Amino acid sequence: MTTLDLKKHLIQRISEIEDTAFLEAIKTILDSKSQILHLTAEQRAEIKQSQEQIEQGLFISQDKLDEEFEKWASEN
Repeated sequence: MTTLDLKKHLIQRISEIEDTAFLEAIKTILDSKSQILHLTAEQRAEIKQSQEQIEQGLFISQDKLDEEFEKWASEN
């Protein structure tokens, strides 16, 4: 089933539903999927700074961090 077919099928099925609570549940699901994330100027600046640090290689991989943690934990 293509995306378009699925959309048409769902529209048809939803149009047949009379249960208000069920329709509200569907609306809640749809609303949660389409939420727009609003960031403050400070959050956008922090994300930009993080992206620049990554581009400069100023990061550590999770595997390397795990290794360093295990080494630290065994010493303490």
